[in-house]
Amino acid sequence: MNFDLTNDQKMLKDQVRKFAETELAPMAPEIDKSGEFPWNNIKKMAKMGLLGIIVPEEYGGSAFDFVSLAIAIEEISRVCASSGVIVAVNNSLVSYPILQCGNEEQKKKHLPPLCNGEKLGAFGLTEPNAGSDVAAMEATARLEGNHYILNGTKRFITNAGEADVFVVFAYTNKELKHKGISAFIVERDTPGFSLGKHEDLMGIRATANCELIFEDCKIPKENLLGKEGDGFKIAMHTIDVSRIDIGAQAVGIAQGALDEAVKYSKERK
Repeated sequence: MNFDLTNDQKMLKDQVRKFAETELAPMAPEIDKSGEFPWNNIKKMAKMGLLGIIVPEEYGGSAFDFVSLAIAIEEISRVCASSGVIVAVNNSLVSYPILQCGNEEQKKKHLPPLCNGEKLGAFGLTEPNAGSDVAAMEATARLEGNHYILNGTKRFITNAGEADVFVVFAYTNKELKHKGISAFIVERDTPGFSLGKHEDLMGIRATANCELIFEDCKIPKENLLGKEGDGFKIAMHTIDVSRIDIGAQAVGIAQGALDEAVKYSKERK
């Protein structure tokens, strides 16, 4: 098996590294200190095609593979962990499940603005009493006419404070246990949807990490992602894919720390 990077991947790595060092690094300490969401960074990353790396060109993406996404996230995270997380979530946790499980109308509506920076995505899975144990979630959604009525709370949701498009999971049939979980696309201005506690997370304070609160939130029936009961499969597959990004973030942060340590060792007296 050949683990060498392709010429396109090497070019991407060089381009993202130069961009990260010149555009992201100067502001990274300040945004982590203040917690200010880095919209300027996001707009610049969108112009480079980094918000939709894995999305096909027909939906406004860059049509690269997951190795390329990992390369980009590593280079971004090396200088700005918050920006790295934001890119990872928008690609793997939001655009990817819509690309894989959404119908054509959902793809055409949501993917182009997620790729061009007009909108940002967030992934609503974790709850106060349920993390990777997806079946322990308490959120519910019941069908009433042409809408699902969603109730529940999601916690530690990256991008939540600034996102426009949310992939959210809830039980539509608790008797079926994990087979009764469904996935939904929830838009920011949906009635009954609000934000809760803003989290202060060391190293990634600029990620607008918040609670999502759903109180009789009316979601149009057509916003169901996949079929009823597909939610567990969608969540597990999406999480599996996104774990590659988490590893890339960790490597990037570690490399950045090592670079700074070596630099300091050469300067100290």
